[in-house]
Amino acid sequence: MSTHASGRYTITRLYSVADDAWYLELDEAVGQRMLVVATVPDEDPAREPNVWFDARGGERAIPYDVLRWFMDEVAEEIRTSRDWMELRPEIVEVIHELRQEYLGVIADEDLPPVLAGVRARVPEADLADVMLHAFGRGPDGEIPDDG
Repeated sequence: MSTHASGRYTITRLYSVADDAWYLELDEAVGQRMLVVATVPDEDPAREPNVWFDARGGERAIPYDVLRWFMDEVAEEIRTSRDWMELRPEIVEVIHELRQEYLGVIADEDLPPVLAGVRARVPEADLADVMLHAFGRGPDGEIPDDG
């Protein structure tokens, strides 16, 4: 959970396996009232991120700097969850297939045959991107320091 500098607002991040998406909720800290929800699908390149305002609570003023803070957090989630979707379409297709088949996890013993199959499908220059975005590791099996 992130808290705004004012202490009056928080952002809660949740992952929905059923939706294959991250949910970021902007809440009023006092009363824990949900104000805005952003969904960031991270598995399907065809689905776009969305922002929803809670209409049940009626009209509610949200300070500009709070909304800007929330949207900056949403933009960062989009960047980290969907960066791979900006690669060339044929590379996106390979990454999407691998993420669907292996759910982002691969055992060390499964790496050599999968790596051989990936090498047969993509140019060597794209190999590191495919492995990083499909499995969070490099072609050598190492997990990057920032990954």
